[in-house]
Order: sequence, then structure tokens, then C-alpha cells
Amino acid sequence: MSKIRLAQIEDWDRVIEIYNQAVRYGLQTADMEEVYVSDKTEWFQEHDDAQYPIFVYELDNDVVGWLSISPYRKGREALRFTAEVSYYIDGNYQKMGIGSQLMKYALNRLPQLGIKSLFAILLDVNIGSIKLLEKFGFKKWGHLPNIADFNGKVCGQYYYGYQIEELKQSGDKNGR
Repeated sequence: MSKIRLAQIEDWDRVIEIYNQAVRYGLQTADMEEVYVSDKTEWFQEHDDAQYPIFVYELDNDVVGWLSISPYRKGREALRFTAEVSYYIDGNYQKMGIGSQLMKYALNRLPQLGIKSLFAILLDVNIGSIKLLEKFGFKKWGHLPNIADFNGKVCGQYYYGYQIEELKQSGDKNGR
């Protein structure tokens, strides 16, 4: 049985374990060394359920994926309706639609979270993430070429963005 729910403190070890799989695999995050819960305590604490949640995908009582909505440039009031999305799926459960389910779940909650613009930062060689983002209507907003160096393997970063319909429509009316 599967479900998507808010992450709890008891999930932190598993969230980090899944993230570290991506670090070990390479080219899925810019981190090159594994992290620990103690390294990410502040990150976890800034994710309050009301505005910046971490959602986990649970399958048979095991967390097999997660998605976070993170503040963007915290403290800069003009950016209060903008957030960053990150997501990671356990390697044994990839290509099973879990990322899509998490993304759909999160996008449906953006209005309740007060978020109008959502973006993802990803390595330009991460084809799986590019496909997932484009599937949900994210558009390529920017590219930073050749900025990541994995011990000689160089790649860039994409910024993919998404705006909820109400914002797109009001922007169109104002000629923006």
C-alpha cells in the first residue's frame, strides 16, 4: 500500500539515505560527498508544513521517495511567493511513477502553500529530471553552462520554472 504524507522527524534518516544514493550515483546532485542528518538539521527545520513542506512517498511502510518545497532567498520579501522544489527516489523504486505522483501532489498544493512560482535547479545531464519537469509544464528558465566539475566530468545546471495558472493569466492581462 502506498501513500504520500508529510515527512516526520522519524523520516529524516531515510530522506538522507535516499539523497546519499543520488550522491553515490553521481550527476544527480552537485554534492560529491555524502551528508548526514546532523549536516541537514537546519534544512529540515526550515521546512514547516504550512509553507515549505517535505512530502514522502511511503510504500508498504517504507519511505521510498521524497519531495521538498524550500524557501528561495529567505528574508527577501519580494520573493516570498517563490520556492524551490527538489525530489529524490530510492534507486530500487525509480521509473515506477513515484516522482510523478510526488510532483502532482506538490503542484496541487501550491495555492494552499501561498506559492505562485516554483523552480528546480538540476544538472543538465539529468535527463530523467528534465523529462519529469517538462511533463508537468515546467519551462527552461535558464542555463549555467559548464559550472559543475565532477573530477573532470563537466556539466552545467538548468533552472526550470513553473507558475500557477492564476499568476500566468494575471501576467498576460498586464502585458507581461
